[in-house]
Amino acid sequence: MDSPVEISEQLHLALSLESALSRASVTGEAGYFRLPKSTQLDAIPQDPRNPITQEKVTLGRLLYHETGMGNNPVKKEGEYTYSCASCHHAAAGFQAGRQQGIGEGGTGFGVRGEARTINSLYQENEIDVQPIRSPSALNVAFQRVMLWNGQFGANGPNAGTNSRWIPNTPIAVNELGYDGVESQAIAGLTVHRMLVDRAWVLSMEYQSLFDAAFPTWEESRRYSNESAGLAIAAYERTLLAQQAPFQRFLAGDRSAMSESELEGAILFFGKANCVSCHTGPALNSERFYALGMNDLDGPGVYGEGMNDKTQLGRGGFTGLESDHYKFKVPQLYNLKDSPFLGHGGTFRSIREVVEYKNQAVSENPLVSAEALDTQFSPLHLSNQEVESITIFLRDGLYDPALLRYVPENVISGFCFPNADDRSREDLGCW
Repeated sequence: MDSPVEISEQLHLALSLESALSRASVTGEAGYFRLPKSTQLDAIPQDPRNPITQEKVTLGRLLYHETGMGNNPVKKEGEYTYSCASCHHAAAGFQAGRQQGIGEGGTGFGVRGEARTINSLYQENEIDVQPIRSPSALNVAFQRVMLWNGQFGANGPNAGTNSRWIPNTPIAVNELGYDGVESQAIAGLTVHRMLVDRAWVLSMEYQSLFDAAFPTWEESRRYSNESAGLAIAAYERTLLAQQAPFQRFLAGDRSAMSESELEGAILFFGKANCVSCHTGPALNSERFYALGMNDLDGPGVYGEGMNDKTQLGRGGFTGLESDHYKFKVPQLYNLKDSPFLGHGGTFRSIREVVEYKNQAVSENPLVSAEALDTQFSPLHLSNQEVESITIFLRDGLYDPALLRYVPENVISGFCFPNADDRSREDLGCW
């Protein structure tokens, strides 16, 4: 049992954190940083053109994990072996679990997705790989634009970028007028070799779920990539890390965080001023910064790599040189689920990232000193302060129960998130 002195110290730290949160909040209240419950659909930020309903969430939860969605592969061997969750699964905090996500053409899973690699039946130019580290699908309800460069979404920061919505490219989906979560989900189905139509819906026995989720839609639209994407987006918006100690603290449990976590949080919202960029319930923002981090490249990375305009960040989308090498501020929950951090996945621990920002020395030779953001400057934190912030990020923001968002099975009966032979063996699923 804790001694009175220990309890008193924890209470003192808790009160100090509450004061720091109130000062850092734009509303003046600590509750500004609180995530809604995933079951409180009306409280979750949503696209008014795609209101969240339980029927959509139920459908989207299945489609997101359905390897039967892997129905438009470049090679017959890849059919029904991959899903949205191949690169964004719960075991890795809804990331890929490896530096670069692999959909079709990948094989194996391991424990957290770390063992996925190229199937020997595929040439490198045949696999479906992400050109940048897989962004987490966790807490995406608090983003109006999606991806590291923010290219998906017709509103918010992307208002007025219509000239960049090039016809016959994935970005053209912005013409539908949806926010980023919806736009990315719709475009992602085509990009990642999936096709939803009436024939697929009937063959996989999903018709009743589509009918329940989109009862007013004409049948010509009801069974489509658009409707499937909207259902997936509704589900993704419910992926909220509200069981993390920090969230339990915000809900009123002053004992939810350890003293070390409290000390780190006080620094995060105070002296270190991490909150100037990482703010709101998801501790993210819709702003883009050039911090000189290295890009996705090196051994085990496939595709265009350094030649891909994705490495230009926001500038690769807007075409503005002033936006080159700027990347969107990511959310910070469940970072320890995957040992790849930064837009290139080049950092191997949370502490490495904290130390990088504390020292503020650019590592990417392509990013000039003039291009670096003015806020990228030394924080002058001690080693102990760096460690305290690391503990807060690693443990205080960790929701240990993300598997609650994963279905026990999908309607096809296939294994998921992958269903290739090696993945089935790794997952114990046949």
